[in-house]
Amino acid sequence: MKGTIVHKILKNHLIEGELEVNKEIAIKLNQTLTQDSTGTMVYLQLETMNIDKIKTDLSVAYIDHNTLQAGFENADDHEFIKSAAAKYGLIFSKPGGGICHQVHLERFAKPGITLIGSDSHTPTAGGLGALAIGAGGLDVAVGMANGYYYLTVPKVFNIHLTGKLNDKLNGKDVILTILKKLSVKGGVGYIMEYSGPGVKSLSVTDRATICNMGAELGATTSIFPSDENTLDFLTKQNRREDYVALKADSDAEYENRLEINLDEIVPMVAMPHNPDNVVAVESNKLKVDQVAVGSCTNSSYSDMMKVAKILEGNKVHPDVSLVVAPGSSNILRQLSKNGALNIFIESGARILESACGPCIGMGQAPKSEGVSLRTFNRNFKGRSGTMDAKVYLVSPETAAISAIKGYLTDPREIDMDLTIEEPDNYGTSDNYFIYPKEENLGKPVVQGPNIKPFPKAVPLTDTVEKKVILKVEDNITTDDICPSNAKLLPFRSNIPYLSKFSFKTIIDDFYDRAIENEGGIIVGGENYGQGSSREHAALVPLFLGVKAVIAKSFARIHRSNLINSGILPLVFKNKDDYDKINEFS
Repeated sequence: MKGTIVHKILKNHLIEGELEVNKEIAIKLNQTLTQDSTGTMVYLQLETMNIDKIKTDLSVAYIDHNTLQAGFENADDHEFIKSAAAKYGLIFSKPGGGICHQVHLERFAKPGITLIGSDSHTPTAGGLGALAIGAGGLDVAVGMANGYYYLTVPKVFNIHLTGKLNDKLNGKDVILTILKKLSVKGGVGYIMEYSGPGVKSLSVTDRATICNMGAELGATTSIFPSDENTLDFLTKQNRREDYVALKADSDAEYENRLEINLDEIVPMVAMPHNPDNVVAVESNKLKVDQVAVGSCTNSSYSDMMKVAKILEGNKVHPDVSLVVAPGSSNILRQLSKNGALNIFIESGARILESACGPCIGMGQAPKSEGVSLRTFNRNFKGRSGTMDAKVYLVSPETAAISAIKGYLTDPREIDMDLTIEEPDNYGTSDNYFIYPKEENLGKPVVQGPNIKPFPKAVPLTDTVEKKVILKVEDNITTDDICPSNAKLLPFRSNIPYLSKFSFKTIIDDFYDRAIENEGGIIVGGENYGQGSSREHAALVPLFLGVKAVIAKSFARIHRSNLINSGILPLVFKNKDDYDKINEFS
């Protein structure tokens, strides 16, 4: 990995250990971010660490996931996180301020920094040249308390880009192409580092889209060089002073390599129910019921403006519900000033607040057996809130033209130039930030009745004897282990309640099995625990007495979360042994 961007950043931040693949190191941590779905657990854990103030350069607590306030639960969580931010010296981003990764890209991420976040899509900031890693909640809490982060040095996978994207295409089509080639396991153990002459043709937000869905490859993170496009983006965000040029050496050493010619990219779609189930978009008359534009993957200014350009003078098909959620309050402000918001409304689109919303099942569930095109990053079964819905992942360009036509449509059919002219200055919107004040440091947190203490592990014994209470297949997601939808998201701070719904996408009676057998062991296939970083997928099994998970392989963050929760993540020495174990054996 010598001479890579990854090597240079790790070397500049190295505190302990040797920069050799598979060796554990400690690095100085510049920034952290949390969001409210995982954040309450982070700050409950931080509360136990007896610190006065965080030791990072900057940490931000975002509210962007659980923004529907149908009861007191979400509002109580928000107040708890707000009070924790004030107590420890974090910036607090209020509901409506925007999606954490989009806002962090605009306002705080910098080339060459280290950043960890309690959200698997934290690598979005790699589009700016930051080494940004999704982590479990406890890792983030420890990072804030101590100012450093331990990780195992990954291998570096070089994706060399040539050519230039067609104006009807998007960074989304690039990363879907890569997912088709490599699968959801193709990036496991790697950091994906982009290089080549094709990089200069990609905007920072296209790069961020690609890094965002690098999480779906199973990669530790993804990163782009910091170049003239990075400087232009930071200058327009009034942050020119944050620019640092960053690129790999010409003789950089990589453990793997993939060539992608951007001239050959075509519009792509991920079919239900996995992000690597990718095929080329064809105007095949697949009838569409719902289209959703937004999420941390595709909610940038340019994404929104391309959608507006396609919708202008057109109407959303009578059989389609189109929802649009800009990624930040600043983008929404710009859309309201330049007329794009009016175009959305005149076309018949529904405007959502700047938040995660439908991406994490917080509203806009499709109808029964509905077909939903989404510019999001995951299409796991049931994640939308409707178990029998069919969710397809597409670019904003494909989404917009399909919303007009009423069926899945190739955006190259549009007879218009979709090149977007960026503003000379994006302006700034500080109205949703609460900055820390010295006089608030150390004040007690506000903890509502829905916030329950997190379960604590007990020391492991020399031997574990438990029944196998569940055996599952490959690619089990954290959505399976701890389902995420609008009904359950308000209970992110209530592990006892959440535990009753564990594995509901797989079986109906896992809770009963765990209670009747006083816990047990889970057996899994490949890539167990893929998807979201949510610590709840380890805390719920801990609460139910699960002592070990035996799998063919684990997703990186979930494995760490199991260890942090005192659950043994065991890997089959011989994968064929998986077939020899049955439930209740």
